[in-house]
Amino acid sequence: MYSALLSALCSLFVAACFLFLTPHKLLAQSETLPVAYLDNITEDEEGNALSFPSSVFTEPVKKEIYVIDSKIRIIIYTSDFFPLFALSKRNGIENPQGLTVDASGNMYVAQGATKENPRNKISVFNARLKWDRDIYFKDFEGADSFIPSHLALDKKGNIYVTGSYYPGVLMLSNQGRFLEILSPEEEDKKAHINYVTVDQSGKIYLVSEESSHIYVYDENRKFLFKFGEKGGSTGKLSRPLAVGIDNRNGRMYVVDYMRHTISAYDKEGKYLFEFGGLGLGEGWFQYPRDIAVDSSGRIFVADTFNNRIEVFQAKE
Repeated sequence: MYSALLSALCSLFVAACFLFLTPHKLLAQSETLPVAYLDNITEDEEGNALSFPSSVFTEPVKKEIYVIDSKIRIIIYTSDFFPLFALSKRNGIENPQGLTVDASGNMYVAQGATKENPRNKISVFNARLKWDRDIYFKDFEGADSFIPSHLALDKKGNIYVTGSYYPGVLMLSNQGRFLEILSPEEEDKKAHINYVTVDQSGKIYLVSEESSHIYVYDENRKFLFKFGEKGGSTGKLSRPLAVGIDNRNGRMYVVDYMRHTISAYDKEGKYLFEFGGLGLGEGWFQYPRDIAVDSSGRIFVADTFNNRIEVFQAKE
């Protein structure tokens, strides 16, 4: 009796391991989904493993890929995933949280305070990735304690910055002058915004982990619509952390940290499908944190606890 029970338990354990490790083609996504697993990025320029990558960005001109991981650095890859080099403390990278790159190749990095430099800031690097200047926060309520997390640029070069537990998004001129705070109102309460991005047409997207909504504005900061519904089942968002936009068709991909999935929506915010799930194999995720989509429709996901960037191809 006990041997039969032990055998049954062993079978269940093996089955559970199989489900957790199964490749994407069996479980993580169906062949009918309009997204296919392509590749992954797991190593830096010295051949060492990535360490909890938390941010990924695709540069618009060369299609280079920028990755921030827990080793306090920014690793830059070619469009075919070859690691070129890493920027670290000696290059002015002190505590990177998020980044963006403009059409001229200038890089803007949101940096938290450190023991050596107790002020939060945005560091700007020129097209040769040499430090150019720092932008410090001032002239708005809470400036002294504002901790930048993610940032984006509009067509005019204005900078949009999210802050940890900050209600709304800070808007600065390219030189760092405070302009305004973009903040959606919900039931007389300002939503905390944890992520911002701007698409090719100038639309601005704000992500609120708190409300599980994504707020969409036009290039003049006029509110257009919101989408997303809080929940733990298919078609809902538990803890959305980031959104990536496919500029070819306006499709929006939202990272759900707790459901370990990417949810896709059309340009009007209608739910389409999701892919991923908790696991170690190709096409699965463990607590993903960020996403980027390049001009070819390749989707890059910072699969943080699997220590990799997973790459997918959106089908036409």
